[in-house]
Amino acid sequence: MTGDGTRAVRAGLPEAEAYEPTLPGPVFAAHYHLPGDPVGPYTYGRDANPTWSLLERAISELESPGTDAETVVFSSGMGAISAVLLSQLRQGDAAVLPSDGYQLLPALVERLEGYGVTVRTAPTGEDAQLAVLDDRTKLLWLETPSNPGLDVCDIRRLAEAAHARGTLVAVDNTLATPLGQRPLELGADFAVASGTKALTGHGDVLLGYVTCRDPRLAAQVRAWRKTVGAIPGPMEAWLAHRSLATLQLRVDRQAATALALAEALRDRPEITGLRHPGLPTDPAHRLAAGQMRGGRFGCVVSFTLPDKECAERFLDGLRLVDDATSFGGVRSTAERRGRWGGDAVPEGFIRFSVGAEDPDDLIADVLRALDAACAATSG
Repeated sequence: MTGDGTRAVRAGLPEAEAYEPTLPGPVFAAHYHLPGDPVGPYTYGRDANPTWSLLERAISELESPGTDAETVVFSSGMGAISAVLLSQLRQGDAAVLPSDGYQLLPALVERLEGYGVTVRTAPTGEDAQLAVLDDRTKLLWLETPSNPGLDVCDIRRLAEAAHARGTLVAVDNTLATPLGQRPLELGADFAVASGTKALTGHGDVLLGYVTCRDPRLAAQVRAWRKTVGAIPGPMEAWLAHRSLATLQLRVDRQAATALALAEALRDRPEITGLRHPGLPTDPAHRLAAGQMRGGRFGCVVSFTLPDKECAERFLDGLRLVDDATSFGGVRSTAERRGRWGGDAVPEGFIRFSVGAEDPDDLIADVLRALDAACAATSG
């Protein structure tokens, strides 16, 4: 299999067996028949599950096709992120994280520092994390494109610099998805993502995963999952696997519409700070174009309106867009990101996640809501 669409449709499916479904249903089991020594593939429900196994194989085929990569799935994206950081770092170690990453990273930083880990941070853009790497750094964490600012860093350059110091590299690949970016091919040791977002794409599953090519690292992450019990339910795993079949269709449609929306917003005088890596004028475009695959620059567009009140009028005026957090779903969502308090963004900052609606309908809805919000401001 070479095509992304073919791979997404077929990933992780078992060998065909007469009269059996092509994708077996979820296996609900807390324990398994276990005669003798516990050496089989399935011994207890916190260790492994056949439904997880198929999904993990599928994600490995997408994140690192043609290799023996291993994936470990979790109950959420934060479960996956925590597993990498807390399975690799010990008292006295140092780590470098982005200062503009996902808003729960600061809570993890506080926890790590409480465990005696030194944490340094720097922004994603312009590869600024390079400046705070040193020979004590055990783990470098990258998030590219960053959420919600959409800055991009050079994974290959940073990975080479980190490995020269003996530092492991993890990349949060949530926004790009494995169809838009393959961090392991660019030199990372861990590809991590929230499958809650674009990977599953329907806003009905919480899921996370970690993919590694090094079986030793995968075993450490898997042991952490077993220890803390951050396991996905079999139904969630099955729903996620089922959703992979439409991944390319969703990602391609959403990326194309996101770019069209960004272009439609480019000359709006009330908007500042417009970001989308696919825009040729975006500061991250050149690097993103060389690193992200197939013109898939993601489904998120961010921009800032004059103030909190204007932003909320804009959100209230949208008819085809839900005011909701998260991103990557087939139904467009948008939110005033400052309402959470965890991101260093202006009060009028909007994170807009483009869904699978008809582009003309969606763009017309956005422009109409903008006109109404700004008319109220000027009035």
